[in-house]
Amino acid sequence: MIARLPVFFLCLLLLIPAYASAANYVQAAGSTLEFTGKYQGDAFKGRFPGFKTQLSFNPAELSKARLDVVIPLASATTRNPDYDEAMLGADFFNSAKFPNARYTATSFKALGAGRYSAAGFLELRGVKKPVKLLFTWQPGKSPVLTGTATVKRLDFNIGMGDWADTAMIADDVVISTRVVLNPR
Repeated sequence: MIARLPVFFLCLLLLIPAYASAANYVQAAGSTLEFTGKYQGDAFKGRFPGFKTQLSFNPAELSKARLDVVIPLASATTRNPDYDEAMLGADFFNSAKFPNARYTATSFKALGAGRYSAAGFLELRGVKKPVKLLFTWQPGKSPVLTGTATVKRLDFNIGMGDWADTAMIADDVVISTRVVLNPR
């Protein structure tokens, strides 16, 4: 029995790195990706119901964390037919020419108390710019990532021509997400 103890401890030591490595997740039902902006001083809200998220994340090993979000732009809706028609058109998302936006992050930082930041890039309308996502992580059987980011729409050529006037449509757009995740 005593001779088996070193073998048992060796097996435990071999399992520790596997346990500490990043877990892989895919988006589950109940996830949301929303945006909020201002038009003529009034707030408007929209959402991207068709987005898909993949995440590799372990708070103990942030150097291995990865986030990939694909956002089909034609799925965007404000639930206002006039806004939606303009938003999908050539002056805004131009979803016929640029069907998807994509956010990828490979640099993560712990901020304390279950809060994190992800430094990544948003590619939208053929423009790729850095965007920081601030989020909380709720671990569990189906973990939840809840986060926000602020994007300058004009950096991505969103709202061309007369719509580029920030007195009419504010430049800052707040992106909010709540992603329920399942292990992959």
